[in-house]
Amino acid sequence: MQALIDHARSFASRGEELSHLEAGQSPGTLFMSCSDSRVVPALITGAGPGELFELRTAGGVIPRYSAERPSGEAATIEYAVEVLGVSDIVVCGHSGCGAVTALVTGADLEGVPAVRGWLDREPTVTAAPQVPGSAEPDIARAVQEHILIQLETLRAYPCVSARLADGRLRLHAWFYEVHTGRVSTHRGGSEEFLPL
Repeated sequence: MQALIDHARSFASRGEELSHLEAGQSPGTLFMSCSDSRVVPALITGAGPGELFELRTAGGVIPRYSAERPSGEAATIEYAVEVLGVSDIVVCGHSGCGAVTALVTGADLEGVPAVRGWLDREPTVTAAPQVPGSAEPDIARAVQEHILIQLETLRAYPCVSARLADGRLRLHAWFYEVHTGRVSTHRGGSEEFLPL
């Protein structure tokens, strides 16, 4: 923790290069990912302050839209689309995702009831194909399927649906390998995630 404190103390020395941020924000992209500490959107994309609007949740799960019971996640998405006017949304999953691994392996989540409840109530992947020639589940493929499920959930948000219909918004599905830094994207009309 001390290293973080020391950095925060010295960060003010960068004030001059950050002064333009006082006028407000106008990010072009909403970047949605897992809360996993190994997934750092600005590091992955090279974005500077003010360039990404971020939403990170356990397992990268996007809750279903409900006007009657709005969530913080829905408010973030709506604000990004309607107020900030982002033109792109990236839904980024990652290798070794603990949430997806727990789901497809049937891990015991009794000790983390909030996590279990979060994963049980929202649409996500429930099984994984096997690694070819092995009895092990293919977690990477399961995560990629999970990303596409989250993208479909996102499409059902009224603000997203309207902006997609009039061409003012584009959606992207990314898969990030934490151990290599490689990013792949899902190409429409294909089952594959291919390198960017």
